[in-house]
Amino acid sequence: METRFLQTFVVVVGTSSLAEAARKLNITPSAVVQRVRALESEIGCKLIHRSGHSMRPTAAGAAILAEATRIVKAARDLNAIAGGDLEVGGLTIGVFNTAMTGMLPDVLSALKRNRPRIDVYIVRGQSADLYRKLALGELDLAIAVKPHFKLPKTLDWRLLREEPLVMLVPEHMDARDMRTILSKQPFIRQDRNHWGGRVVDRYLRKMKIRPNEQYELDSLEAIAVMVDRGLGVSILPDWPPPWPEGLKIKKIRIPNAPHRQIGLLSQRSSPREWLIRAFVDEATAAIAGRTAVLRSRR
Repeated sequence: METRFLQTFVVVVGTSSLAEAARKLNITPSAVVQRVRALESEIGCKLIHRSGHSMRPTAAGAAILAEATRIVKAARDLNAIAGGDLEVGGLTIGVFNTAMTGMLPDVLSALKRNRPRIDVYIVRGQSADLYRKLALGELDLAIAVKPHFKLPKTLDWRLLREEPLVMLVPEHMDARDMRTILSKQPFIRQDRNHWGGRVVDRYLRKMKIRPNEQYELDSLEAIAVMVDRGLGVSILPDWPPPWPEGLKIKKIRIPNAPHRQIGLLSQRSSPREWLIRAFVDEATAAIAGRTAVLRSRR
Protein backbone atom coordinates (compact mmCIF):
# COMPACT_ATOMS: atom_id res chain seq x y z
CA MET A 1 0.00 0.00 0.00
CA GLU A 2 1.38 3.41 -1.02
CA THR A 3 1.93 5.63 2.03
CA ARG A 4 1.43 8.70 -0.17
CA PHE A 5 -2.13 7.50 -0.85
CA LEU A 6 -2.73 7.25 2.89
CA GLN A 7 -1.16 10.66 3.38
CA THR A 8 -3.46 12.15 0.74
CA PHE A 9 -6.50 10.60 2.44
CA VAL A 10 -5.44 12.00 5.84
CA VAL A 11 -4.87 15.50 4.39
CA VAL A 12 -8.22 15.50 2.55
CA VAL A 13 -10.04 14.59 5.76
CA GLY A 14 -8.04 17.15 7.74
CA THR A 15 -8.77 20.02 5.34
CA SER A 16 -12.27 18.93 4.18
CA SER A 17 -11.31 20.53 0.88
CA LEU A 18 -9.99 19.11 -2.38
CA ALA A 19 -8.34 22.39 -3.37
CA GLU A 20 -6.75 22.91 0.05
CA ALA A 21 -5.47 19.32 0.11
CA ALA A 22 -3.94 19.81 -3.33
CA ARG A 23 -2.25 23.01 -2.17
CA LYS A 24 -0.80 21.40 0.96
CA LEU A 25 0.46 18.36 -0.97
CA ASN A 26 1.72 20.49 -3.88
CA ILE A 27 -0.15 18.41 -6.46
CA THR A 28 -3.16 19.03 -8.67
CA PRO A 29 -6.74 18.42 -7.46
CA SER A 30 -7.11 15.67 -10.06
CA ALA A 31 -4.02 13.93 -8.63
CA VAL A 32 -5.62 14.09 -5.18
CA VAL A 33 -8.75 12.41 -6.54
CA GLN A 34 -6.69 9.75 -8.29
CA ARG A 35 -4.78 8.90 -5.13
CA VAL A 36 -7.93 8.65 -3.02
CA ARG A 37 -9.60 6.45 -5.64
CA ALA A 38 -6.53 4.21 -5.80
CA LEU A 39 -6.63 3.80 -2.02
CA GLU A 40 -10.38 3.06 -2.12
CA SER A 41 -9.79 0.47 -4.83
CA GLU A 42 -7.07 -1.22 -2.78
CA ILE A 43 -9.09 -1.22 0.45
CA GLY A 44 -12.31 -2.17 -1.29
CA CYS A 45 -14.71 0.51 -0.06
CA LYS A 46 -15.49 4.21 -0.43
CA LEU A 47 -13.59 6.39 2.05
CA ILE A 48 -14.55 9.95 1.06
CA HIS A 49 -17.82 11.49 -0.04
CA ARG A 50 -18.40 15.03 -1.29
CA SER A 51 -21.08 17.25 0.22
CA GLY A 52 -21.16 20.48 -1.78
CA HIS A 53 -17.62 21.85 -1.67
CA SER A 54 -16.75 19.85 1.44
CA MET A 55 -14.99 16.48 1.52
CA ARG A 56 -16.07 14.21 4.39
CA PRO A 57 -15.00 10.71 5.43
CA THR A 58 -17.49 7.89 5.08
CA ALA A 59 -18.09 5.56 8.01
CA ALA A 60 -15.30 3.35 6.65
CA GLY A 61 -13.02 6.37 6.19
CA ALA A 62 -13.63 7.54 9.75
CA ALA A 63 -12.91 4.02 11.01
CA ILE A 64 -9.44 3.87 9.42
CA LEU A 65 -8.45 7.52 9.95
CA ALA A 66 -6.56 7.07 13.23
CA GLU A 67 -4.59 4.08 11.95
CA ALA A 68 -3.89 5.79 8.62
CA THR A 69 -2.56 8.83 10.49
CA ARG A 70 -0.34 6.59 12.62
CA ILE A 71 1.07 4.82 9.55
CA VAL A 72 1.80 8.11 7.78
CA LYS A 73 3.62 9.47 10.83
CA ALA A 74 5.53 6.21 11.25
CA ALA A 75 6.67 6.39 7.62
CA ARG A 76 7.84 9.96 8.14
CA ASP A 77 9.71 8.91 11.27
CA LEU A 78 11.52 6.20 9.30
CA ASN A 79 12.57 8.76 6.71
CA ALA A 80 13.77 11.09 9.44
CA ILE A 81 15.72 8.36 11.25
CA ALA A 82 17.28 7.11 8.02
CA GLY A 83 18.08 10.67 6.95
CA GLY A 84 20.01 11.45 10.12
CA ASP A 85 22.10 14.55 9.67
CA LEU A 86 21.00 14.77 6.03
CA GLU A 87 17.86 16.55 7.33
CA VAL A 88 15.40 14.64 5.22
CA GLY A 89 11.84 14.21 6.40
CA GLY A 90 8.61 15.93 7.31
CA LEU A 91 7.33 18.12 10.14
CA THR A 92 3.81 19.03 11.17
CA ILE A 93 3.78 22.66 12.28
CA GLY A 94 0.93 24.48 14.03
CA VAL A 95 0.64 28.23 13.42
CA PHE A 96 -1.75 30.76 14.96
CA ASN A 97 -3.63 33.23 12.81
CA THR A 98 -1.58 36.46 12.56
CA ALA A 99 1.67 34.48 12.37
CA MET A 100 0.37 32.80 9.19
CA THR A 101 1.02 36.02 7.25
CA GLY A 102 3.33 37.99 9.52
CA MET A 103 5.93 35.31 10.30
CA LEU A 104 5.43 31.97 8.57
CA PRO A 105 6.24 33.05 4.96
CA ASP A 106 9.69 34.30 6.01
CA VAL A 107 10.39 31.10 7.92
CA LEU A 108 9.28 28.85 5.05
CA SER A 109 11.32 30.87 2.55
CA ALA A 110 14.44 30.41 4.66
CA LEU A 111 13.71 26.72 5.14
CA LYS A 112 13.17 26.15 1.42
CA ARG A 113 16.38 27.99 0.61
CA ASN A 114 18.61 26.36 3.24
CA ARG A 115 16.99 22.99 4.05
CA PRO A 116 14.99 22.09 0.93
CA ARG A 117 14.52 18.42 1.84
CA ILE A 118 12.51 19.16 4.97
CA ASP A 119 8.81 18.95 4.13
CA VAL A 120 6.35 20.97 6.21
CA TYR A 121 2.65 20.36 6.76
CA ILE A 122 0.87 23.40 8.22
CA VAL A 123 -2.00 23.25 10.72
CA ARG A 124 -3.78 26.53 11.49
CA GLY A 125 -5.40 27.24 14.85
CA GLN A 126 -5.48 29.28 18.02
CA SER A 127 -2.53 28.93 20.40
CA ALA A 128 -4.51 26.98 23.01
CA ASP A 129 -5.67 24.46 20.40
CA LEU A 130 -2.16 24.11 18.99
CA TYR A 131 -0.77 23.51 22.48
CA ARG A 132 -3.29 20.73 23.04
CA LYS A 133 -2.43 19.07 19.73
CA LEU A 134 1.28 19.36 20.47
CA ALA A 135 0.82 17.75 23.89
CA LEU A 136 -1.10 14.90 22.26
CA GLY A 137 1.68 14.33 19.74
CA GLU A 138 -0.37 15.54 16.76
CA LEU A 139 2.16 18.34 16.04
CA ASP A 140 5.94 18.46 16.05
CA LEU A 141 6.13 22.21 16.67
CA ALA A 142 3.83 25.19 17.05
CA ILE A 143 4.34 28.91 16.50
CA ALA A 144 2.20 30.21 19.33
CA VAL A 145 1.66 32.82 22.00
CA LYS A 146 3.59 31.90 25.14
CA PRO A 147 1.38 29.94 27.56
CA HIS A 148 0.39 31.66 30.79
CA PHE A 149 1.19 28.51 32.79
CA LYS A 150 4.27 26.41 33.44
CA LEU A 151 5.13 24.04 30.61
CA PRO A 152 5.43 20.29 31.20
CA LYS A 153 8.93 18.84 30.97
CA THR A 154 8.02 17.16 27.67
CA LEU A 155 7.84 20.51 25.84
CA ASP A 156 10.38 23.22 25.01
CA TRP A 157 9.83 26.96 24.42
CA ARG A 158 11.96 29.25 22.24
CA LEU A 159 11.16 32.98 22.05
CA LEU A 160 10.96 34.37 18.52
CA ARG A 161 9.40 37.81 18.90
CA GLU A 162 7.91 40.20 21.45
CA GLU A 163 4.99 42.41 20.43
CA PRO A 164 4.17 45.40 22.67
CA LEU A 165 0.54 46.23 23.32
CA VAL A 166 -0.66 49.41 21.60
CA MET A 167 -3.95 51.28 21.65
CA LEU A 168 -5.71 51.49 18.29
CA VAL A 169 -7.88 54.53 17.62
CA PRO A 170 -9.38 56.08 14.47
CA GLU A 171 -6.93 58.35 12.69
CA HIS A 172 -8.92 61.52 13.41
CA MET A 173 -9.21 60.94 17.18
CA ASP A 174 -7.27 63.02 19.70
CA ALA A 175 -5.59 60.27 21.75
CA ARG A 176 -3.74 62.06 24.53
CA ASP A 177 -5.15 60.28 27.57
CA MET A 178 -5.64 56.52 27.44
CA ARG A 179 -7.84 56.28 30.52
CA THR A 180 -10.26 58.93 29.29
CA ILE A 181 -10.53 57.30 25.88
CA LEU A 182 -11.14 53.83 27.32
CA SER A 183 -13.79 55.13 29.72
CA LYS A 184 -15.74 57.03 27.05
CA GLN A 185 -15.18 55.24 23.75
CA PRO A 186 -16.64 51.80 22.95
CA PHE A 187 -13.95 49.18 23.62
CA ILE A 188 -13.39 46.30 21.21
CA ARG A 189 -11.66 43.49 23.07
CA GLN A 190 -9.70 40.48 21.86
CA ASP A 191 -11.40 37.28 23.04
CA ARG A 192 -10.24 36.47 26.58
CA ASN A 193 -10.45 32.76 25.79
CA HIS A 194 -7.35 33.28 23.64
CA TRP A 195 -3.93 33.59 25.21
CA GLY A 196 -3.26 36.94 23.53
CA GLY A 197 -6.57 38.28 24.84
CA ARG A 198 -5.53 37.32 28.35
CA VAL A 199 -2.40 39.46 28.04
CA VAL A 200 -4.62 42.48 27.39
CA ASP A 201 -7.03 41.54 30.17
CA ARG A 202 -4.21 41.19 32.72
CA TYR A 203 -2.87 44.61 31.72
CA LEU A 204 -6.26 46.31 32.16
CA ARG A 205 -6.72 44.68 35.55
CA LYS A 206 -3.21 45.65 36.67
CA MET A 207 -3.81 49.26 35.64
CA LYS A 208 -7.29 49.16 37.28
CA ILE A 209 -8.94 50.25 34.03
CA ARG A 210 -12.54 49.29 33.35
CA PRO A 211 -13.13 50.06 29.67
CA ASN A 212 -16.50 50.79 28.10
CA GLU A 213 -16.99 47.24 26.78
CA GLN A 214 -18.72 46.93 23.41
CA TYR A 215 -17.49 43.91 21.42
CA GLU A 216 -15.29 40.87 21.99
CA LEU A 217 -13.82 39.15 18.94
CA ASP A 218 -11.24 36.46 18.21
CA SER A 219 -9.77 38.15 15.09
CA LEU A 220 -7.16 40.89 15.42
CA GLU A 221 -7.60 41.89 11.78
CA ALA A 222 -11.36 42.25 12.22
CA ILE A 223 -10.85 44.40 15.33
CA ALA A 224 -8.47 46.70 13.43
CA VAL A 225 -11.06 47.12 10.65
CA MET A 226 -13.78 47.90 13.19
CA VAL A 227 -11.60 50.61 14.73
CA ASP A 228 -11.10 52.03 11.21
CA ARG A 229 -14.88 52.12 10.77
CA GLY A 230 -15.30 54.17 13.94
CA LEU A 231 -16.95 51.40 15.96
CA GLY A 232 -14.61 51.80 18.91
CA VAL A 233 -11.02 51.61 20.13
CA SER A 234 -8.92 48.65 21.17
CA ILE A 235 -5.69 47.48 22.80
CA LEU A 236 -3.88 44.88 20.72
CA PRO A 237 -0.38 43.49 20.22
CA ASP A 238 1.54 45.26 17.47
CA TRP A 239 1.79 42.22 15.23
CA PRO A 240 4.06 42.19 12.13
CA PRO A 241 2.59 43.26 8.79
CA PRO A 242 0.72 42.78 6.61
CA TRP A 243 -2.25 44.43 8.30
CA PRO A 244 -5.53 44.91 6.39
CA GLU A 245 -5.00 47.48 3.64
CA GLY A 246 -6.30 51.03 3.71
CA LEU A 247 -6.79 51.36 7.46
CA LYS A 248 -7.04 54.92 8.79
CA ILE A 249 -6.00 54.24 12.36
CA LYS A 250 -3.31 55.30 14.80
CA LYS A 251 -1.21 53.08 17.05
CA ILE A 252 -0.69 54.77 20.38
CA ARG A 253 1.97 53.66 22.83
CA ILE A 254 0.53 52.90 26.24
CA PRO A 255 2.19 53.25 29.67
CA ASN A 256 3.85 50.18 31.17
CA ALA A 257 2.84 48.17 28.14
CA PRO A 258 3.42 44.42 28.45
CA HIS A 259 4.44 42.31 25.45
CA ARG A 260 2.77 39.39 23.78
CA GLN A 261 5.54 36.82 23.47
CA ILE A 262 5.57 34.69 20.33
CA GLY A 263 7.72 31.61 20.08
CA LEU A 264 8.15 27.98 19.18
CA LEU A 265 6.70 25.19 21.27
CA SER A 266 8.20 21.81 20.43
CA GLN A 267 8.36 18.22 21.56
CA ARG A 268 11.47 17.66 23.67
CA SER A 269 11.83 13.97 22.79
CA SER A 270 11.03 13.11 19.20
CA PRO A 271 12.37 10.84 16.43
CA ARG A 272 12.41 14.04 14.34
CA GLU A 273 14.60 15.88 16.84
CA TRP A 274 17.21 17.05 14.31
CA LEU A 275 14.48 18.23 11.92
CA ILE A 276 12.87 20.17 14.75
CA ARG A 277 16.23 21.68 15.67
CA ALA A 278 16.81 22.69 12.04
CA PHE A 279 13.39 24.34 11.84
CA VAL A 280 14.00 26.19 15.12
CA ASP A 281 17.34 27.50 13.84
CA GLU A 282 15.85 28.71 10.55
CA ALA A 283 12.83 30.27 12.25
CA THR A 284 14.97 32.09 14.81
CA ALA A 285 17.26 33.56 12.15
CA ALA A 286 14.41 34.47 9.78
CA ILE A 287 12.32 36.25 12.43
CA ALA A 288 15.35 38.09 13.81
CA GLY A 289 16.14 39.32 10.31
CA ARG A 290 12.55 40.33 9.64
CA THR A 291 12.30 42.21 12.95
CA ALA A 292 15.50 44.11 12.18
CA VAL A 293 14.13 45.17 8.78
CA LEU A 294 10.84 46.38 10.30
CA ARG A 295 12.68 48.40 12.96
CA SER A 296 14.87 50.07 10.33
CA ARG A 297 11.76 51.29 8.48
CA ARG A 298 10.27 53.07 11.50
